[in-house]
Amino acid sequence: MNSDNPSGADNQQERPGFTQWVVGFTDGEGCFSISVVRNVGCRLGWQVQHEFSITQAAPSRSALEACLHAFGCGAIIENRRTDNHRSPLLRFS
Repeated sequence: MNSDNPSGADNQQERPGFTQWVVGFTDGEGCFSISVVRNVGCRLGWQVQHEFSITQAAPSRSALEACLHAFGCGAIIENRRTDNHRSPLLRFS
């Protein structure tokens, strides 16, 4: 039977799966940063540090735990906030 509404990956109206959610969440909330810092222990005296992170307020911890599960590595780190928000900031890195 032919249908005007095909099923499968080509149908963009289908509900995204877990992998697609992680991709979208990372795109919206993720950050990749590269820093160059002075380090006399390195041969040239400088060190390149890189980090991938996703930051959320503590009530959204389950979203970061889902990312931790999806990537299979990393850690969730709590940072105290210095702004006017009450809940701590969590960073999946």
